[in-house]
Amino acid sequence: MATKNEAVAKKSTAEKNSTSMLDSAGHRKRLRQRFLRDCGENMHDYELLELMLTFAVPRQNLKPLAKRLITRFGSFADVVSAEQQELENVEGIAESSLTIIKLITAAAERLLAEEVQTDVVSSWQQIVNLCRARSARMQVEQFRVLFLDKRNRIIKDEIIQQGTIDTTAVYPREIIKRALNYGASGMVLAHNHPSGDITPSIDDIELTRAIKRIAEDLGMTLHDHIIVSREGHTSFKSRGLL
Repeated sequence: MATKNEAVAKKSTAEKNSTSMLDSAGHRKRLRQRFLRDCGENMHDYELLELMLTFAVPRQNLKPLAKRLITRFGSFADVVSAEQQELENVEGIAESSLTIIKLITAAAERLLAEEVQTDVVSSWQQIVNLCRARSARMQVEQFRVLFLDKRNRIIKDEIIQQGTIDTTAVYPREIIKRALNYGASGMVLAHNHPSGDITPSIDDIELTRAIKRIAEDLGMTLHDHIIVSREGHTSFKSRGLL
C-alpha cells in the first residue's frame, strides 16, 4: 500500500504534468494566432518550423527540436529541402515529423508545377522557380530534363542522373533516347551546383552543345540549360552559350 508521502508525490507529479500540458496547449494556440496575423511573416524560422511540427506531434515541447533542425541545416527552407536520410539522423525526428516536413516540400513543388502547365517559354520565371525548388539545395549534383510537347508544355520532368557533390555523369544519347520515347518536341536542361557557383563549366558547355546538335538533327529544340544553386541561377541562352 502506498504511503501518504508517495500519494502526495504522485498527486504533485500529475498536477505538474497537467499544468505542462495546459502550458503547451496555450503556447501552441499563441503560435497559431501569431501565424494567422500575417501568415508567419514576422515569425523566426524556428517558430514557423515549431508550429508546423505541432500538427504532427501532440503535446510535446517542440521548440528544442525546431532549433536543433535550424542549427543543423541553416534555415526553414533548408530544413524542408533536406534529404530524408539526413532528417532521420536528427535526434527527436519521428515518422510523423518527417512526414509533415516533406509534405511541405511536396506541396510547394506541386504548386509550382501547376503554374507551368501552359507554354513553358512564356512562363520562364516559373520554370526557374520550379527547378530551384527541386534542386537548388541538393547536396549532390542532380541533372534533370523537362521534356516538352509541340505547345511547349511539360510532358515529363525527369531526373536523368544524380552524382557526387561536384560532378554527375550525363550522356547525350540517354537524353535523346528519352526524348524520342516521350515524343518530345523540345527540352529544357537543368542541374544544380552544390558549391553555389552558378558559372557553367567547360564540361557543362560541351555537353549542352552536343545535346543541341543531336536534338536539332532530329527536329527537336533545346530551349535552354539552367544551372541553379542556393545563391541564384544562370541561363545558357541568356549568356549566349546556346
